[in-house]
Amino acid sequence: MPLRVELKPFERIVIGQSVITNSDSRTTFLIDGDAPILREKDILTADTANTPVKRVYLCVQMMYLQNDIPAYQDLYLGFIKELLEAVPSFRDTIEATSNLILSGQLYKALRELRPLIKREEELLQR
Repeated sequence: MPLRVELKPFERIVIGQSVITNSDSRTTFLIDGDAPILREKDILTADTANTPVKRVYLCVQMMYLQNDIPAYQDLYLGFIKELLEAVPSFRDTIEATSNLILSGQLYKALRELRPLIKREEELLQR
């Protein structure tokens, strides 16, 4: 079943190795296939990955976009070690994320991490 995507004016989306930028009007299209897809709002860059959770997210994002878990495995393990030392209460979510990665469900692993980014921001504001 194709994925229906609606883009706002000038919104970007990554499909596989390509970045697509919408024109000046709202657009809806269907994507059929198994290429990795991320909307602009869900993408982190090396510059914006400035906290432990964001570094973990960026690492999983690269696994997903490159379709290469082994290339980022050591980096991921280092990042989760750093994160769990800083915030041990995140262990359950990190274990769930790791299980999703091991089963090849990288997009679901990214979705699992998104609430941690918000929670981490709340903790940092205290």
